[in-house]
Amino acid sequence: MQHIEVAAGIIWRGKRFLASQRLSDKPLEGYWEFPGGKLEAGESPEDALKRELAEELGVGVRQVVFWKSLDHEYVERGFSVRLYFFHVTEFVGEPCGEEGQNLRWVEPQEAFALGFLPADAVVLEELIARQPSIL
Repeated sequence: MQHIEVAAGIIWRGKRFLASQRLSDKPLEGYWEFPGGKLEAGESPEDALKRELAEELGVGVRQVVFWKSLDHEYVERGFSVRLYFFHVTEFVGEPCGEEGQNLRWVEPQEAFALGFLPADAVVLEELIARQPSIL
């Protein structure tokens, strides 16, 4: 089974965070997710997050705090993923879908209705149960 490491940003604007919809040419197309992407060789999760958010959204990260990591297996797809989640509370620029992906600002309780990735379900449940103390 292939293993992938991914950095994901929970980008906050007030009580809402930014959700991004996966493109049709990517695995798990159509699902919504927290923006981010794969770590490159020798890259830290935080550096990967900053690079990916600049590439995918056109934003610069000013304040970021690591929150948690989790592992998830997509057995039917033949890969597992380790996700590193960060809260992004300050950024420069206005997020836009540089790759053509849909973006939406949502409150945590609205996110399940969008159809988030299965790996993100635990994170969404925690965001709904209690707003993180970082906010």
